[in-house]
Amino acid sequence: MGKRDDLIAQYADDLKNKCGMTPDMDLLTKVTIGCGPAIYNADASTVAATQPAELETVKNNFLIKKLGLPDGPELMDAINKVLDTYGRSERNKYRAVVYYMLTKHFGKESVYG
Repeated sequence: MGKRDDLIAQYADDLKNKCGMTPDMDLLTKVTIGCGPAIYNADASTVAATQPAELETVKNNFLIKKLGLPDGPELMDAINKVLDTYGRSERNKYRAVVYYMLTKHFGKESVYG
């Protein structure tokens, strides 16, 4: 197993134990690959939930550009819902896990088809 496989296993563990959901491993793998080299960078691999600029980046670069969703207040509502599910006190909120939950939330699995 390579480093990416180890990270995917870690993300799956977070989804099970911290978010209370059973991950779709195929989708999780595709979302992780979609994050590109950011998953290997300690800073870029996590979402800074307390920084409004970071949440705007998630909204603009992932929800609008990647998933093709129209801009609206429901996007930020969904991001906040996902962060609440992950646990606001959780120090490392992995980007791939957040993106996976947002993909599921909006039913946009087909983007990774």
